[in-house]
Amino acid sequence: MIIKILGTGCKKCITLTDNTRAALTNLGREAEIVKITDIAEIAAMGVMSTPALAIDDKVVSMGKVLSPAEVEALLKKS
Repeated sequence: MIIKILGTGCKKCITLTDNTRAALTNLGREAEIVKITDIAEIAAMGVMSTPALAIDDKVVSMGKVLSPAEVEALLKKS
């Protein structure tokens, strides 16, 4: 599983990354976390509002800092 955090590296992006790591730990799962900061690449994925979260190249959230519980729910669906 590859999880992408899309954003410019702002505080919200960092918090989403931390919450994603916490969710993975809570679920006992492992995944590669990749940070995408290139605006052109972010736009190419259809993201107009950051931070965004993509699981296996499918954007599942944008424009919101998800809590660990919210990330867990998305991970369980994938």
